[in-house]
Amino acid sequence: MKRSVLEVCAILGLALAALAPATARAQRAPKPVPAAVVDGLSAQDREMLALANEFARRCTDTLERWIASKEVTQDQLFSFLYYPVPNTDPPKFTTDWDRLSDRDILGVEESILARSPTIIFTVMVDRYGYLPTHNQRYSLPLTGNMASDLVNNRTKRIFNDRTGLAAAQNEAAFLIQRYQRDTGETMVDLSVPVFVRGVHWGAVRIGFRAVDSKGEL
Repeated sequence: MKRSVLEVCAILGLALAALAPATARAQRAPKPVPAAVVDGLSAQDREMLALANEFARRCTDTLERWIASKEVTQDQLFSFLYYPVPNTDPPKFTTDWDRLSDRDILGVEESILARSPTIIFTVMVDRYGYLPTHNQRYSLPLTGNMASDLVNNRTKRIFNDRTGLAAAQNEAAFLIQRYQRDTGETMVDLSVPVFVRGVHWGAVRIGFRAVDSKGEL
């Protein structure tokens, strides 16, 4: 798809303002989770953390496979270049690689989503909160009704609110946040960083409803 020079330059400028080239970044690895920290989590939190770790590993494997197979370059993955989708509110974006995410990441997300009835969403985001592929239940066709689309079509948006950016940019072993979505739901968000070839790229996020010790919502 052709993009206007102004569109590309505007989005590229925003993205590169705080971005150093990927090749200049020091190689980093996921930080281990201290046993005492894990022991202090609730049973539900430990379950979600295990799922998030599996989710992150599968996403890393997928993104690194794209690079190895030359379907995308590492520079493209770390360019954080977003192309606006016309006439979308909230605005949506495509990238040089989001079609690969639609093809390969959706299945990973759906398999994690199906593991617990308390899970509301499972997504992969880049370090600026861009969400290339949402769950099927949140990727319904746009209707033009903003209230309906806000709930039912949340894919390809940049979630750069405080919670979204904290999850996307956290490099600790995991992060647990409790917040209210823009749909009005109260949610627990557990995120784990995603590293690509040892460099922090983004995160996986699992949103779920907390249950008490008796298993009640």
